[in-house]
Amino acid sequence: MTSQTARAASPQSPALLQETVGSIRVLTLNRPESRNSLSEGLIAELHAALNAIHDDAHVRAVVIAASGPAFSAGHDMKELTARRADADRGRAYFARMMTACSAMMQAIVHLPKPVVAAVQGIATAAGCQLVASCDLAVASEAASFATPGVDIGLFCSTPMVALSRNIPRKQAMEMLLTGEPVSAQTAREIGLVNHVVAAGSERDEAIRLAQKVALKSAYTVKLGKAAFYRQAEMNLADAYRYAAEVMTENMMARDAEEGIGAFIEKREPKWQDK
Repeated sequence: MTSQTARAASPQSPALLQETVGSIRVLTLNRPESRNSLSEGLIAELHAALNAIHDDAHVRAVVIAASGPAFSAGHDMKELTARRADADRGRAYFARMMTACSAMMQAIVHLPKPVVAAVQGIATAAGCQLVASCDLAVASEAASFATPGVDIGLFCSTPMVALSRNIPRKQAMEMLLTGEPVSAQTAREIGLVNHVVAAGSERDEAIRLAQKVALKSAYTVKLGKAAFYRQAEMNLADAYRYAAEVMTENMMARDAEEGIGAFIEKREPKWQDK
């Protein structure tokens, strides 16, 4: 399967496809007929998949990709709008959906393994949020990113949380206030994605990037990823104090002892992931 494969999904097709490539788990959004919008079902499946991967020692990294021409158009607006007929005009359902989506995005951040987005087309609103929530991102030169909720009277407030933690404030505000898309190249320049590659190669490149990280000590990656996100929310003094504690704990780990020894002895380390 390549990122160019446009799956003609039938109503019975799974909303999320899973594939294992060595130690990499590839999760593929599979609602191409709906531009991979994040329906209630797809959000639940993504969250369940992430939970299952959390403690799976055989999976060392994750790639999130998508079928068809679009990465994700965000929330399923038809699904949401249908609940306007509820007695409360959908308030309870909307709250439940936003909470569920936010929890799924946080599951990516809290996953003790790196998550790489492979973006082949448009990533808008919650789709852009999904990219921003991943640790790393590889984009096709044909990809674009936007938070266009303002155009339909619905400010992208939840996508804003992930976006504003990825890119500078002025650029985030321009995307949020204008709704205008940015190109893959601009997304790389402002820090939303790591690499821009030829169209059709983004999935393979994302897997290659994930494999690079998968060669490292899983314990070290787990410790470092958690520390990265935690210290980012602290003031400078607290961040250094916390980071010093993490470094000390890391130095006591078997893999740090092995890795430093291997470096000194000029040999390849043998990780035990502890």
